This record gives sequence, structure tokens and C-alpha cells, in this order.
Amino acid sequence: MRTNIVLNDELVEEAFKFSTVISTKRELIEAALQEYVNNRKRKNLKELKGKLHFSKGYDYKKMREM
Repeated sequence: MRTNIVLNDELVEEAFKFSTVISTKRELIEAALQEYVNNRKRKNLKELKGKLHFSKGYDYKKMREM
């Protein structure tokens, strides 16, 4: 999707300092969007805490050995 946006130049320059592999604004925006989505997905998983119930015979240690 093509779009035009106005970016904060100081923020963009600061963001470029955190990566040696990102060299364009497009790559920077894509990386920022991917990180945003990943963080939201992780947050959604945290909301499941205490809501999942395991079977009585569930043995996570035994499954790790497989």
C-alpha cells in the first residue's frame, strides 16, 4: 500500500541509531510495524494467564524429553 506520511525527523534519526541493517525509511517503518504487531500478539497471550486449564495427566517435563 502506497501512502504519504510526515515523520518526526529527530525520531527517525534516533531510530536509525538502533540498527546497522536498516538503511531506508521504508525498512525502518516496516520493522517498526512488525515490532508493534509482535508486541500486541505477545500482550494478547499474557491475557490468557490463568484462563488455561491442563488435563490432570499432563506432564510437561515428559513432553520436553521427546
